[in-house]
Amino acid sequence: MKTDFKGETAIVVGATGAFGQSIVERLLNRGLKVVAVARSEASLQTLSETHEDVIPCVADISDDSSIDAIRAVLDGAVPNSTVRAVVHGPGVGVAGGILEAPTATMVDAVNIKVGGLLRLSRAADGFLTEGSRLISIGGHYGLEPTAYAASAGVANAALFNVSRQLSLAYGDRGVTAHVIAPGPADTERLRNVAVARAEMRGCSVDEVLDDMKAESSISAFTTPGQVAWAVDMLIDPEATAMTGSTLMLDSGRRRGLP
Repeated sequence: MKTDFKGETAIVVGATGAFGQSIVERLLNRGLKVVAVARSEASLQTLSETHEDVIPCVADISDDSSIDAIRAVLDGAVPNSTVRAVVHGPGVGVAGGILEAPTATMVDAVNIKVGGLLRLSRAADGFLTEGSRLISIGGHYGLEPTAYAASAGVANAALFNVSRQLSLAYGDRGVTAHVIAPGPADTERLRNVAVARAEMRGCSVDEVLDDMKAESSISAFTTPGQVAWAVDMLIDPEATAMTGSTLMLDSGRRRGLP
């Protein structure tokens, strides 16, 4: 039987995106209140109107001001609640291939992924307890570098390292850190990556998408629902044994070992 976390809270950064919305719904089904963090007030309002236990928090995770913004919502809306799960899933800009990627976009991607995770964990720190989870959404290209997904590859590779460091730093408190690394998912962001790759190759976007799907051993993209399932699994008590690890959801794309 699944543990019911009623009375506790989760924080989801990137809550209004394709992955974020699926994750929010899954966490709500576990009895958690969800502090939904995003830059768009309008999108957050729509999400909170749809789900009673969603608490909107307008913040830009790429800026240090987000620490106080998130902490203020926690202090005001759920002051005595334990934060059971911190889920960091913001999107980053598509920089194109490594030979022509703007350096500013590359730096921004690392700031959002790595700096954002640190800001989020610091905002939530006073609400974490034994069994709390720091969960980041990384990506396949952080472990399987390509010449066409520069920002995703670099930012996610750095994220894996920082998450491992957090698992070590928080270990004495019983707080664990995890990364979920999906393969390409059929979302708007993937299509933006496909556009950049199509321009490099001089072919159509549909050809690129077909080739990307063929990279999977099961000829499939990962779905937002599968990512949400992984988050759901990681908040179970048994998942403490996975601290510091990266959970591959790449639909059979990774060729390396382990």
